[in-house]
Amino acid sequence: MGPPANTQAHPGAAVYAAALDGLQLEDPVNAFFNFCKERESIRRRRESGAPGPWSEDPIFQQGRFLNVFREDDRATKALLRFVGPVAETKNLPDLIQAIFFARWCNCDSTLDALSPELLKDPVTLKRTLETLPGPSWCNETAYPVGPVTWDGVTYIRTEAATELFGKIAPVLAQEIEAAKGDVQKATEAVNAKFGMENDFPIFMAVMDIAWFRPDLINPSSPVPLGIGAVAFVERLQRHLGAQSHVEVFQRMIEFQGEYWPDAKRMFQPIDIEYLCCECRKYYSYVNGTKTFEGKNVFTPGKSPII
Repeated sequence: MGPPANTQAHPGAAVYAAALDGLQLEDPVNAFFNFCKERESIRRRRESGAPGPWSEDPIFQQGRFLNVFREDDRATKALLRFVGPVAETKNLPDLIQAIFFARWCNCDSTLDALSPELLKDPVTLKRTLETLPGPSWCNETAYPVGPVTWDGVTYIRTEAATELFGKIAPVLAQEIEAAKGDVQKATEAVNAKFGMENDFPIFMAVMDIAWFRPDLINPSSPVPLGIGAVAFVERLQRHLGAQSHVEVFQRMIEFQGEYWPDAKRMFQPIDIEYLCCECRKYYSYVNGTKTFEGKNVFTPGKSPII
């Protein structure tokens, strides 16, 4: 999923917006589900131990795409493992701290190397992070996490994750509870206190609460439209005659029973949003507006799965 659409100053916004200009897609709904089914087949073939390539599609052979279901991606798998023991304690502030730490880190190898018990000891936690091989945090370019300001004090990424969140988790829990299940309202409430230029890490952390406490954050909560998804969502919106991206997401969820009835679970709005971002990426390759460095082995405008 791309950064929420309120980050209009993002340097890639214009590129994302124009990525599908000129591309002919007669049925973007069918194109969406074809992408999902092939990407999921790739994951299943790969995890079965079958030798690659796991698709005949040259774009899938060369490109990097997220999995169809968020729980199958490495960072989310690691988060679920890391946070699981904390969730079992039924302590909401501790759960909030663990999830926010995990999304500020967002690096599976780091989360897999840490015990959540270290969150109670910031000094040892920082020392442990310093001893880990390689970068301890997810790449800043791919996943930017800006500073947090709390009570007039600014905390950089590592300070917020290791020191601040443990202190303010009860307050965050109150703000999130007051949103009554709405992930956008909860994100806005938290960022009203954090003052982050890009609230995407907050959104991810708040949405992750739904894995453990669906009573607190509704898994089917409406989500914002990220700049990376806009170009493909606009195609769907025109095709469906929908009034908003919220309606598009709901219609696509309803279509799942027709286009992909044997999927392993039903989609939620957040799934549709981030998969539209992945479809924008995929069909940018088809359109020739996104290229593989020195690897243009496919014909722009043609693909086995359109």
